[in-house]
This record gives sequence, structure tokens and C-alpha cells, in this order.
Amino acid sequence: MSAELYDFRPARCPVLVSIPHAGTMLPPGFAARLTDAAAGLPDTDWHLPQLYDFLAEMPVGLIRARVSRFVVDLNRAPDDTPLYAGATTGLCPDTLFDGEPVYRDGMAPDAAEVAARVETWWKPYHAKLREELDRIRATFGFAVLFDAHSIRGDIPRLFEGRLPDFNLGTNRGAAAAPDLVAAAESALSAACGYTRITDGRFVGGYITRTYGRPADNLHALQLEMAQSTYMEETPPFAWNDLRAGLLRPHLVRLISALVDWSANRP
Repeated sequence: MSAELYDFRPARCPVLVSIPHAGTMLPPGFAARLTDAAAGLPDTDWHLPQLYDFLAEMPVGLIRARVSRFVVDLNRAPDDTPLYAGATTGLCPDTLFDGEPVYRDGMAPDAAEVAARVETWWKPYHAKLREELDRIRATFGFAVLFDAHSIRGDIPRLFEGRLPDFNLGTNRGAAAAPDLVAAAESALSAACGYTRITDGRFVGGYITRTYGRPADNLHALQLEMAQSTYMEETPPFAWNDLRAGLLRPHLVRLISALVDWSANRP
């Protein structure tokens, strides 16, 4: 069953990469419940597995969800506690990022269905995530979690203006050691022509906030990227070879910086 829920590769160093929002799998009958606006799964973190395919050549671990965030959002709390004070989407989102409804009239899930989705999809992903982080920490003495995301750069309902290209989230410094954050910032700052910010509109979701506990030798960082850096932000959300080719070396440098920090940590 786990093979249907997520792809997993164990880490050979202290770094684990999580990709919770790139999945497009829907349970049988689910697609028929979606509105026309939601049918194309527009809020997906498109193409991230392809963008991060270089991870296969690195010693880092990987866990990548197969299920769509429209079924259950793995970066939200299981009790659906809101992440942000302003507009956001929930555990089993009923609105798109732009505020349009996800479900046709009368087809939104009730509380029992939401609970079943948590049991079927949410809990196994987080159980595996915790298991691997615990194994890494037991092996190396600490663990580093990198949570990879992307989003359209212009969503007025969620944020004003144009989103920076790189949005590093550290739960306002609470989720990772300061020198690890500095290493990540240095790697991103070397990307000429790209804009960046730390703990701006996106400070890290449930995954970063929950698993980032430096006092317990668990460090977590989230990178939310503007999708325009590697793809087209309008349907059909096509991959852009040129943009992706320019971006990927900077991501390689970023992940390498996390691996180097882990190797040289006192």
C-alpha cells in the first residue's frame, strides 16, 4: 500500500527532502466531484520531481507524495488548524488559491470523509517522514529536513504583488540552526537574477513547524519557489526546459550546501 501513497528513498547522509504537494493521484470517483476550475488541479506543485531529479545522484533521502493535495493537504495540521491569519487553504481544501470552489454543489466532504482521508493518506506519509527522521538522527546524531514547494507567483487572494522567486521558510528562525539557515541563504544569494526572501509570506507550513526542532537535533527548512522560474504558470502548466535548466544548478548548490553543513557540523 505504501507504494501507492508515496515514493521513498532512504538517506545516506543527514538530509531528507520532502515533496508533499506534487502528487496528482485522485481516488476513484473523485474527479467527478470537482468543479471545472478545479479539474486541472491548478494548485499543484507542478513538475517538482522532475526539477529535483538530481537528488538521485546525491546521498540525500527523498519522500514524495503521490496523492493530490486536493484529497488531503499533507502540509496542514490533521485538526485543520489554520497556518496563517490571512487567506489560506485547509486540510481538505474546498477553495482554490484564488477563492473559486473546489467541489460541485453538495459534493464537498463531510467530517467523516475528512477523517477517513487523514487515516488513509495523511497519517502514513507523516509516519514514514517521522520514521526516517528518527532513523537519520539515530545514525548521525541529527537530521535536516528540506521541504520543497512551488506556487504561482501572482495570487492576489494570498499575497500582494509578485512573490519573490525563492521564499525560504524557517518558522521565523525557530525551525533550524542559525548557521544552517545562513548556509541556505548564502547558496540562494549566489543565484544572480533571482529574487529571494527569508520568512516572508511563507515561513514554513505544518511540516517545517512540526519537525523543525533544533533543540532535539531536528532542523527543517521550506523553500517555496515561484513557478515562473521553471514552468508556465497558466494551464496546462507546461514545463519550460530553458528556465528549468537555468534554475536547477542553483537548487543543486542549495542542497549541496545543506549536505556540506551536515558534514562539517561540530
